[in-house]
Amino acid sequence: MKAEPVYHEKKYYSDGSIKEIKIWSVPESHDKPYGYKYSFVYIVNDERVIGYDNSEGKGDHKHYRNKDFPYKFQSLEKLWKDFENDIKRFKEGKL
Repeated sequence: MKAEPVYHEKKYYSDGSIKEIKIWSVPESHDKPYGYKYSFVYIVNDERVIGYDNSEGKGDHKHYRNKDFPYKFQSLEKLWKDFENDIKRFKEGKL
């Protein structure tokens, strides 16, 4: 079975920022034991400032500007909440 799209959203904001969320259903594997592939990204001035994904070979991780950090995936709901909270903190200058 190949990846099946589950959700895709791309929003453009008046300040020029972009938020894009992609979720696919994939077979459960060592790399993706919960059966999802995902990419959550927040872009400002053509720069990815926040990102969460589980790209092949890297597992679950998050990006803040040009740095990668491990991320412990618990659920799609928690992932979404963490992503939105990071955007809020970034906008408040706390990230």
